[in-house]
Amino acid sequence: MDSRIKLYEKKLFNIWKNQSFKSNLKTNSGEDISVIDAGVFNEDSAGPDFLNARVRIGNLLYVGDIEIDCEYSYWKTHGHNIDSKHNKVILHVCYSNNQNQQYVYTKDGRRIPTVSLSKFVSTDEIPEIDNAFAIPDEKNKFKCSHVIDKVDYDLKKKFISELGMERFDKKCKRAYDRLKELSFLNKLKINEPVIRYELRPGFENQKFTHEDFTDKNLWAQLFYEMVFEALGYTKNKSAMLKLAQSANIDFILRLGDDADTLSRLESALFNISGLAPDVQKLPAEKVSEYTKKIAAEWTTIKRLYDGQMLSETDWHFLQLRPLNFPTIRIAGGARLLYSIVYQNLIGVMIKKLSEIRSINVLLNSLKSLLITKSSGFWKSHYVFDKPAKDEIKYFVGASRVDEIIVNVVLPFLFVYFDIFGKKDLSKKVLQCYNIFNQSSGNQVVKDVADALNTQDFLKKTLLTQGMLELFRNYCSKKRCLECEIGKAAFN
Repeated sequence: MDSRIKLYEKKLFNIWKNQSFKSNLKTNSGEDISVIDAGVFNEDSAGPDFLNARVRIGNLLYVGDIEIDCEYSYWKTHGHNIDSKHNKVILHVCYSNNQNQQYVYTKDGRRIPTVSLSKFVSTDEIPEIDNAFAIPDEKNKFKCSHVIDKVDYDLKKKFISELGMERFDKKCKRAYDRLKELSFLNKLKINEPVIRYELRPGFENQKFTHEDFTDKNLWAQLFYEMVFEALGYTKNKSAMLKLAQSANIDFILRLGDDADTLSRLESALFNISGLAPDVQKLPAEKVSEYTKKIAAEWTTIKRLYDGQMLSETDWHFLQLRPLNFPTIRIAGGARLLYSIVYQNLIGVMIKKLSEIRSINVLLNSLKSLLITKSSGFWKSHYVFDKPAKDEIKYFVGASRVDEIIVNVVLPFLFVYFDIFGKKDLSKKVLQCYNIFNQSSGNQVVKDVADALNTQDFLKKTLLTQGMLELFRNYCSKKRCLECEIGKAAFN
C-alpha cells in the first residue's frame, strides 16, 4: 500500500460519510448522483467500504454497497473485479481518475458507474478534514482516558448501569417490534421475504393487544430469528437472520416429524443458504455420503419451498475461527430449531422461569437447554467434504450460550411475560439480567474498561452491556459532552 493510500484512505471514507462535497455529484459519464443513505462503514477488512447504501443515479434508485479507492486503477489492482464480495457494489468512488474512465466491472460482469471526487472536493478538504469526524482507531477511541481519574467511581458505575438497562430495553423493543410485524404479516397472509416499506402505512396505524400474539408459531418464528442472528456473530448475523426469515416456521412445519427430520432440516437450511455444494458438478469420488443425502432430500423438499435463496457470497469465512464458520453455526442452529419446533423449547423455558426460585439455578438451567453438543457429519467437518483435523465437541458452547441468554432469551422472555401481564415474571427476568455473570468478554468492552479503569465491571453482564452501549452511542460518535462520564472528566 503506497503513501497516498495511507494518507487519504480514512479521509476519503469521512468525506463520503459526511457527504462534504462542494457541488452535486455526477458520475464520470455525466449522470446526476443523489445520495439518500451513504451506507454503514464496513469495519471488516474484506468487502466494500460502505454497506447497504441507497443512491439515485440518473432516474434509478439503487440499493447496495459502495467501494472507495484512492485511484480508479485500484479497482483492479486490489482485485475487486474478481472478488464476489464486491458483486453488490452500486457505485465506485475514487479520488483520482486520470483517464476519466466511466465504469468498472464486477466478477459477475455487471457494469458499475464511477465518480471521481477530485472534481467535487475543495483542494484543501483532504489535508484539512477535521479529526473529530475521523473513524476511530485504537489511539483515539477514548478522549477522556487521560483524565479519567477525575471521575468518581460511583458516578461511572451508576451511569454505566443505566446504559446497561437502556441496552436491554432496546433489545426488548426490537423483539416486540418484530413480533408486531410478524402478527401483522400473518393477518395479511404474507410470507417472508416482503418489501416491508410497502406495509408500513397499515402497520404504523395498527393497534395490538395480547390477543394478537396468542399464535405459538409467531413466538417460535421470533425466537428462531433471534437465535440464528445471535449464532451469526458480527460477520454472518445478517445472513443467518435472512436464512431464518426465508426458511420460516411455516415451511419447517411442512417437513414433518420423524426419525429423519433433523437431516431434512439440515438439507433445507444448507441448500437455502447456498452453502450446499452442487453434487452434479463434482466428481463422485469427492462427494461424501452425507452431501449426497442432503442433495437427494432437497430434490423433494424444494417442491415445498417458494422463498428466497441465499448465495455462497452472502457468507463470511475469512478471518473466522473454524468453530465460528457458518456451516458449524447452521448445524448447531438446525438442532436448536428442532428443539423449538418439536421439543417445545420455548414452553420449557417459560416453565423453568415460572417454577425455579433460585436465580442462579434458573440461569444454569436455561444454559443447559441451549448448549449443543456436536453429532453426525459436522462432528468431524468444518466445511463440506473436507474432514477436520480434530473432533468438534460443541456446535454451540458455553460462551456463545452466555451471549444468547443475554441477547435473546432474557429480552424474549421479558416481552412474552410483559405482553401477557405477568409482571412478577417480567421482574424475575430483570433480576436474571442484573445478576448474570458472563464467562467470556468482548474486546470492545475490554478496551472501554481499560480506558475507564473499570476492569472490575467485566464479569457483570449489566455493566458490560452498559460499557458496550457507552462505546456505541458516545465514545465512537465523539459525544463526550453528552456523556455523564465525559462531562465529569472535562469539566
